[in-house]
Amino acid sequence: MAYMLLILEKSEDRRDRPKNVGRGAYDAMVNFASGLEARGQLISANALTSDANGVRVQVRNGKRSVMDGPFAEAKEMVGGYFLLDCATKEEAVAIAHDCPAVEWATIEVREVGTCFE
Repeated sequence: MAYMLLILEKSEDRRDRPKNVGRGAYDAMVNFASGLEARGQLISANALTSDANGVRVQVRNGKRSVMDGPFAEAKEMVGGYFLLDCATKEEAVAIAHDCPAVEWATIEVREVGTCFE
C-alpha cells in the first residue's frame, strides 16, 4: 500500500533557520530518502520551497481567485513529502519515527486512497 509522509513545519522556523543548519537538515533528509530507496520502499520524495513562493487558486460561486503566499492564516506549511510503499500503516508510522524531520517538524502519515470513502 502507498502511504504519504507529509512534512509539516512552521513557516517561520524555516525562514529563521541559519543556512548551514538548513543545509544539514536537507542533507539528512536526502540520506534518509536514499536508505528508503535502497530498501525498495521509496516511490517519490521532494522538498518544497517556502509557502512564500506558493499560490492558492480557488473558484467559489463561479468567482476565481488567486492568492500569493505567504499565507498568514496558515500556522504550518508542507515542507516536503515522502511517498512510500509499505505493507501496513504501522510500518509507515515506524518510518516516520525514523525520519530526521521528526526533530523539527510534524510528520503526518496518510494512506493513499479515494477521496470519497
